[in-house]
Amino acid sequence: MVRVDPNSSVPPFEQVRTAYAARINDGTLPVGAKLPTVRKLAEDLGIAPNTVAKAYRELEEAGLIETRGRAGTFVSAVGDETRERARQAAADYAALTRKLGLDRAEAKAIVDAALG
Repeated sequence: MVRVDPNSSVPPFEQVRTAYAARINDGTLPVGAKLPTVRKLAEDLGIAPNTVAKAYRELEEAGLIETRGRAGTFVSAVGDETRERARQAAADYAALTRKLGLDRAEAKAIVDAALG
């Protein structure tokens, strides 16, 4: 179950988005799993439906979920590709940093800074 901490400095939509993204990426929510409706999840979490809708929109833009009209919202098969895309991006970055002559520590520091 996704939870929202009303006392957190992280906006509720971001809490919902990151919780679902983590569950999709770690396989807890498998491809094809149906997500609650926007209204149902908003009611369960005690937040506005627009907040949930924003989180779902961002998850859909990232390719992690897909909306199938009246059938509902589901974990997308594209979600399985997320880790592979990240691995490929990391491999490309590693190759570029080697080409530029950066050492491992500096390359990692750049990644850490980018991840915030």
